[in-house]
Amino acid sequence: MKNLILSALLVIISLTASAQCAMCRATAESASQNSGGNIAEGLNSGIVYLMLIPYILLTVVVLVFFRKKIINFFKAE
Repeated sequence: MKNLILSALLVIISLTASAQCAMCRATAESASQNSGGNIAEGLNSGIVYLMLIPYILLTVVVLVFFRKKIINFFKAE
């Protein structure tokens, strides 16, 4: 039962996530046609910025929790 509920939630979350991408694409297309691409370049930069934040946070969390194992790994060699 828990697996069914989890699967349903994941499907719902993925549907809303793809809708956001369609909205960004429509905004970028209309902006590039109207302003020569300046707004679209800014939108692309914003997407890259938002994409990097979770990876940076994940790296910090991994380094904090596994710092002793990482230090011991490099000392062993």
